[in-house]
This record gives sequence, structure tokens and C-alpha cells, in this order.
Amino acid sequence: MKHLFIIALFSIQFSVFSQEKSAATQFWDALSAHCGKAYEGKLVSPESDPRFAGRLVMHVRSCEDGRLRIPFFVGDDRSRTWVLTMEGDLIKLKHDHRHEDGSEDKITQYGGTASNTGFSAMQIFPADQETTDLIPYAAGNVWWITVDETSFTYNLRRTGSETFFSVKFDLTTPIELPQAPWGWAENSN
Repeated sequence: MKHLFIIALFSIQFSVFSQEKSAATQFWDALSAHCGKAYEGKLVSPESDPRFAGRLVMHVRSCEDGRLRIPFFVGDDRSRTWVLTMEGDLIKLKHDHRHEDGSEDKITQYGGTASNTGFSAMQIFPADQETTDLIPYAAGNVWWITVDETSFTYNLRRTGSETFFSVKFDLTTPIELPQAPWGWAENSN
């Protein structure tokens, strides 16, 4: 009887353990909860940069099975989209850059895949070979995204340099999506 109790207890513990979601899946679920919503952000680092002047908005635009598309608007510039893809139990980040007509920029689809399941509130993406081939000086790039109940941050550190970029969005207050100055929604994939 004692053996049956131990086997039953082990089975219950194994069942509970096997039902836990990985940190990557928890991160994915937290971000997916914002699908269809837009949020305003602010530049954290550097404190000012003329390339990022204007209203900063992220829009968790589409949440397909295994893919999240998050356009990042800088004023009227809607050329940037962060694309997150779940591959097995790892998340891949790519940067989709487009022209106003929807065609791809020559510098696009760079990023990397997390080397492990990460943390439930943070995923880290070292530059992949595609990035290194496309932008050799970006071989040391490391991107990371954090998400919690109140904020989403997108960050970039270029190892071996002083480059550090960070933008933070307030997830507590969804905003109305600004009107497109050009047909972004129709032209992007």
C-alpha cells in the first residue's frame, strides 16, 4: 500500500510539473493578451535622438498562431515592425522594415532567436547569422524585450560599443491608433 501511495504522489507531482508553461510560453501569453491594442511610449536611452522624435506608439497588430506582429510608429513613420515567432519553445525576433509602398527596405529581416526559453518577463535575442551577413557591424547586437503588467520595453545593446537603445511603453493605458499617413495596413505583410 505504501508503494501505491508513493507512485500516486509521484504521478501527481509529475502531472503538475509537466503542465507548467515554459518561460517563453508565459512571455508569449503575456504579450498576446495585448493583441489589437496600441500603447504610447517614450525613449529611455538615449534620452533624445532626432531619429526618434515624435509620438512613439507600439501596436500589437496581429496575433496569428505562432507569430506576433508589433508595428513601432515614430511620429508618421510606420516603416518598422517587430515580428516575434514561436519556434518550438524558443522565440525569434525579426525587424521588418518597409517603404511607404509596402516594399521591403534593403536592410530588413535582421534579428535573432533566443538561445534558451528565457524568463517569463524577458526574452533575449542575440544577432543571428542572417543579421551578421546583412549588417556586419551588428554581429554583436543583443536585443531584449520585457513585458509585465504595466510596461513593455524594447532594448538593443551593441556589444563592444557604447550603443544602447531602449524604448518603454505604458501598458496600463491603451490608446486610439493614430491615422496612417499612408497605407501601412494594406501594404505590410
